[in-house]
Amino acid sequence: MNIEKIRLKEDRNKEKHWKKWGPYLTDRQWGTVREDYSPDGAAWENVTHDDARSKAYRWGEEGIGGISDYRQRLCFSWAFWNGKDSMIKERLFGLTGNQGNHGEDVKELYYYLDASPTHSYMKMLYKYPQAAFPYQELLDENLRRSKKDREYEIIDTGIFDEDAYFDIFLEYAKADIEDIIAKASIHNRGKEEATIWVMPTIWFRKTWFTGDEPFMPSLSLLPKNRVKAFNPKSGNYIFTFSEQPDIRFCDNETNRERLYHIGNQKKYLKDAINDFLINGDTHHLNPNNTGTKAAAIYKLTIPAGGKVEVTLRMQHFESQDPLSDAGQVLKDRINETDFFYGELQEKVKEPELKIIQRQAYAGMLWTKQFYYYNVERWLEGDPGRYQPPQERKRGRNSNWRHLQNYDIISMPDKWEYPWYAAWDLAFHCIPLARLDSDFAKDQLLLLLNDWYMHPSGQMPAYEWNFNDVNPPVHAYAVQRVFQIDKKMNGGKGDQEFLERAMHKLMLNFTWWVNQKDDDGKNIFEGGFLGLDNISVFDRSHADKLFGKLEQADATSWMAMFCLNMLRISLDLCEFNKVYQYTATKFLEHFLYIAGAMNNISGENISLWDEEDGFFYDVLHLTGKDPKVMKVKSIVGITPLFAVEPIREELFENLPEFKKRLDFFFKEKPKLAALVSNWIQPGHDKRRLFSLLRGHRMKSILHKMLDDKEFLSPYGIRSLSKDHEKNPYSIRLNGSVFSVKYAPGESETTMFGGNSNWRGPIWFPINYLIIESLKKFDFYYGGNFSIEYPTGSGKFLTLDLIARELSLRCIKLFLKDKNGNRPIYENSEKMQSDPHFQDLILFYEYFHGDNGRGLGASHQTGWTGLVAEMIYKVSKESNLPNVATLFRR
Repeated sequence: MNIEKIRLKEDRNKEKHWKKWGPYLTDRQWGTVREDYSPDGAAWENVTHDDARSKAYRWGEEGIGGISDYRQRLCFSWAFWNGKDSMIKERLFGLTGNQGNHGEDVKELYYYLDASPTHSYMKMLYKYPQAAFPYQELLDENLRRSKKDREYEIIDTGIFDEDAYFDIFLEYAKADIEDIIAKASIHNRGKEEATIWVMPTIWFRKTWFTGDEPFMPSLSLLPKNRVKAFNPKSGNYIFTFSEQPDIRFCDNETNRERLYHIGNQKKYLKDAINDFLINGDTHHLNPNNTGTKAAAIYKLTIPAGGKVEVTLRMQHFESQDPLSDAGQVLKDRINETDFFYGELQEKVKEPELKIIQRQAYAGMLWTKQFYYYNVERWLEGDPGRYQPPQERKRGRNSNWRHLQNYDIISMPDKWEYPWYAAWDLAFHCIPLARLDSDFAKDQLLLLLNDWYMHPSGQMPAYEWNFNDVNPPVHAYAVQRVFQIDKKMNGGKGDQEFLERAMHKLMLNFTWWVNQKDDDGKNIFEGGFLGLDNISVFDRSHADKLFGKLEQADATSWMAMFCLNMLRISLDLCEFNKVYQYTATKFLEHFLYIAGAMNNISGENISLWDEEDGFFYDVLHLTGKDPKVMKVKSIVGITPLFAVEPIREELFENLPEFKKRLDFFFKEKPKLAALVSNWIQPGHDKRRLFSLLRGHRMKSILHKMLDDKEFLSPYGIRSLSKDHEKNPYSIRLNGSVFSVKYAPGESETTMFGGNSNWRGPIWFPINYLIIESLKKFDFYYGGNFSIEYPTGSGKFLTLDLIARELSLRCIKLFLKDKNGNRPIYENSEKMQSDPHFQDLILFYEYFHGDNGRGLGASHQTGWTGLVAEMIYKVSKESNLPNVATLFRR
């Protein structure tokens, strides 16, 4: 019996709130926009890592491997001290966007190892050095390095070379929805005895200064190593600790004297436990053993190669011996989690692939976060407290006053990107749907709510600038999650979900048409569209060059949006045939976009370059001839994504839709000829809508599948390798702009330089390419083959090419014939050490030539798509051992 699925059902039916508690603390609250109250918007400098131990946050809480309730009233996390650091390790360290030579970057080693969808079981690993943590060395060396140098990571400092570190495994197991066991297993990997202080820590998020909380919560000491946490809204929680820790209390209050050199308003301060351990200072500890923050302090001396455990239990009630069955509860939850994944991974035969997929799923589940941001309150300040500077009322996010976020949201990376990003979230939901389709659907609906979406219909991009524009992939994710959920539920689709999403997506579609197609020509702008430095200049500011940029990708994304909405409309016709009229509307808009891409405003200017066989952006400069921006990038590949094969059965009972189709094709035959294989049925009685017919698709695939251009051993590059020897340059208004193939980190400062779209491999783009090829194959079947790789003389059908590209992406994480994973390149420690070699990091993007992991190191968000690739390849290939394909 799949107990975890029963829990999911109980949670869905509101019988038991299994997801009330989860890993909802962020990994970094300091340096965020929400906590920034500066006049100049310098969020990184307003609250720093060094400030964090003394600063009571306004909008959220952070910790290492921490949990909280879904409203983050009560928090629990772990802290450590090796006896040598200048501060206790309460939070993960990293460099700010201005300190790192490639932007912000966490400088710690930690891994999300396991998690069940209801968080009934979770496990992660933190590696803590026994020597003093190299804070200053990491800062100084990264400041010294240039954009052309690699980032300097903690593994590069040599601090782990002699194995003088602790492996700290953190586990959680639920006996019930609010009966939770937490355990830390601390291993001394060194050759000598070592001492560590372990501090399970409890605290309340500071809500009492907002004017909304009439009663103070409190923590207090009980007999027998217990702490009571009381909140008027939640009642009592009892924490019972193993052994005999030294339990100390203080308050979650800012040390104003340390941070701002002004008098403290409170006596017992947030950093009191840190000061007690480091300096023996007890002045800010509460001698009455009460407060809003408490830590149970364990001083543990562990022999070389030895292990010590610390266990505690949180309950809503008092019990006689709460830790007596803790081991059994942990064992039961582990077995149930194994059973859950055993069913999910039934078709995954290769153990290596199971490890990769399960850690990817774990990362996605651990990367949920309580996200709180009330923009109007943030702009105006809290009643009776320090008022924010007036400058902010005209600055960042000032036109998003309606936005009120107070939810559990899937984050891209809880340290590097501890805020939601609209298009990241859309991709997160696809693999999440396999684990917990209810959560995936709720996430997609969340951003469409009135208190997220702007009244104009714009979706919020991310907290640094909600006005920025991400590719409109939300409709794609909605339709994809609907289909996954439908298959998992025996063919029964969630009509309410699809209908709710459809209505709001129509508002978002209208916003795009009104705001990003200024001239009504069906050719779209969009700015950087999440692709940071993809162009020769910042595409968000083409106006600074006295020009206007007609974007091949923005226009293709909109064509894809049309087809996604067409498909959603047809799916809804199963429940209500009135949606055939919206299907007609989106079909016609799609056809007009296709026509415009070939003849902008009737001026015989096309985004398609017949000579090169590729799509490019076109720059219109005032008083000058249009310039075709001949950068061979994924911008020119995005037209592939606008494809939808439709079975006849979906529309055969929709007379108005079919009637309008026939009329449109009769009256607009040139538009129909550009995009459609509607007249001619394909494989399995399918009809096809696509921006690309045979010739253009073959031309794009010819470049995309060429290893001298886009095809890497590990997927499709974001920029053609041809630009390595042949950079693209253009002179505009007296200045020269250029793009060169850069397969690793960014070599420019554009968008902070922490992301690079000029050569590396990105999972969301590769996923869309793979899925688009499969859609083309649904129509063409086995009758359409393409040379793969280009120039090889070998021809494969599109579904086989899609599988091959999936295998290349998966190969990034898989051990090769020498036992090395490409993501770790030449790091001997990561590749061969038994305590490292099976630990997977899911990086933001990957080197275009050697596959080395780059950017954010825990971006399981969209890189978690590898779990979906493994699922699909294992399910569809019918091969006994898929992994043998990687070692050819």
